[in-house]
Amino acid sequence: MLFNSGDFFFFFVAVFVGYWSLPRPWLRLGLVAAAVSYLISRGDDLTGLATALVQAPSWPTLARLDWRCALAGIIGLVSVLVVRLGVDRARVWLLLLSSFTFYASWNGQLAAIIFVTTAVDYLVARGMEQSQRPVWRRTLLVASLVMNLGLLAYFKYANFFLESLDRALQAMGASARHWGLDVILPIGISFYTFEAINYTVDVYRRRVPAERNLANFMLFITFFPHLVAGPIVRARDFLPQIHRPKRWDWLRLQLGVQLVLMGLFKKMAIADRMALFADPVFANPELYNTGAAWLATLAYALQIYCDFSGYSDMALGTAHMLGYKLAPNFNMPYVAANISEFWRRWHISLSSWLRDYLFIPLGGSRGSMGQTCRNLLITMTLGGLWHGASWTFVVWGVLHGLVLILHRLFQAYCQTRPRLAQWLRTVPGTAARIVLTFTTVALLWVFFRATTFTAALTMFHHLFVPHAGLGAPLHNRSLWYTVLLVVVCHVVALRGWWKAWSVRLPAPAMGFGYATVLTLALVLAPDSGKAFIYFVF
Repeated sequence: MLFNSGDFFFFFVAVFVGYWSLPRPWLRLGLVAAAVSYLISRGDDLTGLATALVQAPSWPTLARLDWRCALAGIIGLVSVLVVRLGVDRARVWLLLLSSFTFYASWNGQLAAIIFVTTAVDYLVARGMEQSQRPVWRRTLLVASLVMNLGLLAYFKYANFFLESLDRALQAMGASARHWGLDVILPIGISFYTFEAINYTVDVYRRRVPAERNLANFMLFITFFPHLVAGPIVRARDFLPQIHRPKRWDWLRLQLGVQLVLMGLFKKMAIADRMALFADPVFANPELYNTGAAWLATLAYALQIYCDFSGYSDMALGTAHMLGYKLAPNFNMPYVAANISEFWRRWHISLSSWLRDYLFIPLGGSRGSMGQTCRNLLITMTLGGLWHGASWTFVVWGVLHGLVLILHRLFQAYCQTRPRLAQWLRTVPGTAARIVLTFTTVALLWVFFRATTFTAALTMFHHLFVPHAGLGAPLHNRSLWYTVLLVVVCHVVALRGWWKAWSVRLPAPAMGFGYATVLTLALVLAPDSGKAFIYFVF
């Protein structure tokens, strides 16, 4: 169920209407009637399902239950129970059950795994809070970390390490073993695993109290706007919001719609179109000339930014429309003047997580320059591995770690060269730093995008050694128009013009603008939609 799909639109509208209709009795009655009518219309399917469950219950049997039926039943049930639960608690349960339905639409068995691990983390946190014995608290924390990281390692990295071991043994002369496991990678496992870890660690450090309500804690982990691709939510930011009553707010709804439309436009009109330039070249880099390789590299830099930030915008927007606030995940990273600033602007929730739960515990920058460089390299290497089970991701992380080390060494060098430091802060110096940072990041994306080292090295060879071959898959004009649009949008945002204009524009003009953005997203989107890049992480 992709965020840019018709299924998700139906799903979210149903949840949104049910969520905000609960305080109104006559609307609740309508929701119950609609749910019952829909379930009756699917009576044959439900009867067959019930019979199969009684005779031989199994996960494949449960998978036959269409998520629309499940959602209709959930909304109808919560609408009936609202009198007993109260509006605020009923909304929590509606979001919780809807989130599990959303995830189960991908795979029901994996939804059960989230349920079990979340329940264990809930009990572990309660045990740590109640215990005053340091040894027992550390034991519980280690148990939680082993469970979460163990599941992540099994589902995401088991085959990677087994295949790497098999190749290493073959290189030493052994016969191939093919030890691959038949496992399905749970969608978003990297994201909700990190959320569970930040919660248990913070409870252990006594920075947040353990959540006493299991439903609240499960909603924190499974809240569907951020469940499959982030942003990585902190418990101290989200759990207090669950306890606060939600009130209808037109301004908040407007902000949510703005974010969703902006995310749709980024994804459909920019990211998916840039994929038309990037995908063919990265699939067969040996066929294309140097110009096409550079255009594909630029196109992928735009694609991954607009794809992931577009998802984050839609996640923030849908959360706002339900009365929740998620932290921004991007802050125009391609205008960063150095690589350190880039990581403070790119995937902010992951960067801050790695800083707080890995870099600082390793020692951060408190030791010598050598120790700091070591900590940076370890953090970025593991950050690269977090993105995917491939050595290309590991190399991508190592290279970012090395670039961060070079930046830190260059900063120390500039402290002894005041004239150089002063020039770098001028407009030409800042522009040069932005161009250099963007070029470095774009080139490193080659390892992120390439599926093999051979493909990555071939791309670099074509980038820096003139080659003949095929030109860009599409006319260059479309790409340069897109680049110009992204640059103009960044300038408007940096200058603060949009904030000034948005409050002055009349409502009809804003409505026309929203309709135009939606229309352009639908018109410019390629015929074949693509899944979000970070769904596989």
